[in-house]
Formats: sequence, structure tokens, C-alpha cells
Amino acid sequence: MNRLAVVLCTAAAFAATPVLAGFQMSNAGMAASPGAAMVHAKVIGADGKEIGMVMLQDTPSGVLVTADIKGLPAGEHGFHFHEKGLCDAAQKFTTAGGHFAPGATKHGLMVMGGPHGGDMPNQHVGADGMLDVQVLNTGVTLAKGPKSLLDADGSALVIHAKPDDYKTQPSGDAGDRIACAVIKATA
Repeated sequence: MNRLAVVLCTAAAFAATPVLAGFQMSNAGMAASPGAAMVHAKVIGADGKEIGMVMLQDTPSGVLVTADIKGLPAGEHGFHFHEKGLCDAAQKFTTAGGHFAPGATKHGLMVMGGPHGGDMPNQHVGADGMLDVQVLNTGVTLAKGPKSLLDADGSALVIHAKPDDYKTQPSGDAGDRIACAVIKATA
């Protein structure tokens, strides 16, 4: 099962951020669709302290992920949805499980039979430690079904210490998990 990858970015974001797949642009100018499912989640760092927020918005094409995070190390970082809505910093976020991977897909944006639903492009963090980005993930949804991030145990958005190489199985050799957000339906 392949998914369409659309690449769009502002001139400023393009100059500062390599884009390999997915929808990416600055947070300015994006509005939520009325009536669409939406989830807000706090992002915590390796020390368990809050470092930002993510908002997930269901769209007709997938889930729009808006991230506003500070205090990350500069450089390229793997950026994935993981299978469980558990972010325990004391266990280095291993509680989030593996990548969210509905269906029989392989990991990686650059492999035949991939990507997982949880695979997204690496994200660039500048010297200021800020990640202010939007990514459209066409392989997941917030609606009910096998591709839903909001299943019984939820899911997690995980940021890794290193960039994903887009091919190593099963997780892209992206290194330690340095930030995490629990993605669950709100009551």
C-alpha cells in the first residue's frame, strides 16, 4: 500500500529545511477544517519536562501535524508516530513501542514496500532549538479504522536523536528517543 507524498514549503522553510517527503511548511497560513477531528498533546523531553505542543488535525488527505517545540538539540531528527500512547521519560520513551505500522509495510521512505504509517520526514532543528513545522502524514487518520492513531491504547509522536536513514529496518537507525507526545482522544 503506497501513499501519495505531496511536498510543499515556503521559500524560507525550503532554504532552512531539507524536505524529502510529506507536506511541510511554516505554521503560518494553515487553518483547520471545520468539524474535523483534532488532538492537542504536550511534548516532553528526556527529563520528563514539557518542551512544547503538537496538534493533529484530520484532513481529507491524512493527518496534519503541527509542532511547536523548543529545547531540542540542533540538527536533523527522526520524526515518527509510534504504536502506543505511552511516554515514560524514565524508560527513555521505549514505552511507546515500535513505529506505528498498520498493514504489512516496511520502514522507510526510500524502500520498496514502505513506508510505515508512522514514517515521516526528518525534521531540522536550528541553533535556537526550535521546531516549528507542519507535516501532512497521508498514511494515518484520527477516524476509526486500522490506520487510526486513536486506537484503544493511542499512539505517540516521537523525536529521535539522529536522522532517520529512511531504509534501515525496522526503525531507520534514528538513535535514542529524545522527546515524546502521547496521542489519545480527549474525553
